Amino acid sequence: MSTVRVDRLLANMGYGSRKEIQQLARAGQIVLDGAPFTDAEKRIAVTPDLPSRMRVQGRAVDPPPGMALMMHKPLGVTCSHKESGALVYDLLPGRWRDRDPALSTVGRLDKDTSGLLLFTDDGALLHRIISPKKHVAKRYVATLARPLAGDEAARFAAGDLMLEGEDKPLLPAELEPLDETTVRLTIHEGRYHQVRRMFAAVGNHVVALHRDRVGGLDLPADLEPGAWRLMTAEDIAAVFA
Repeated sequence: MSTVRVDRLLANMGYGSRKEIQQLARAGQIVLDGAPFTDAEKRIAVTPDLPSRMRVQGRAVDPPPGMALMMHKPLGVTCSHKESGALVYDLLPGRWRDRDPALSTVGRLDKDTSGLLLFTDDGALLHRIISPKKHVAKRYVATLARPLAGDEAARFAAGDLMLEGEDKPLLPAELEPLDETTVRLTIHEGRYHQVRRMFAAVGNHVVALHRDRVGGLDLPADLEPGAWRLMTAEDIAAVFA
């Protein structure tokens, strides 16, 4: 099993510079398996159970690289590191901006879309979820400006709908009307503003959009807008179910 110096590990997790980590260790602020870990230059094995074994300044250490989390993205925040205004990363612990490898959103929800948003620092996992070859479904609830015409489900399911400015038809998508202006729509790719553009292509307009499922993972009913939680192995498996 590979090992890593504690100062490097914690610095890469955003807890400070290596020098600052060494100072925390000497001050008894790093505890491993119930005992002060005073030499941050020592190496340890990095295992998934590290948060249950290590504490930094009295709190359980963050998950090591390989972390994944889900957020109930609220309206009005942007999936970006650099754009102006409120960002999804502002809703997470500030030190996570300095993690290496970096924590990234798995795809994006636009500023005016709420719902289930995933993050990970695991590049292989991110690729598995967003890869067109995997066709991980995304389900949305859309509120429309005008009542359904009645033929939208068939048009979306046909697999020949073209979006403006593109030359490749969309994959078939499943539409479930909830009432005359509210639908559930499940898509199997992630083109730019896809759901909004799909309804524009059939002469309607999306006035509210919420994602409630990625793959087989539902947005938890008790996860309030702006809240997040770490994903379990079961959550990750559900994405691909």
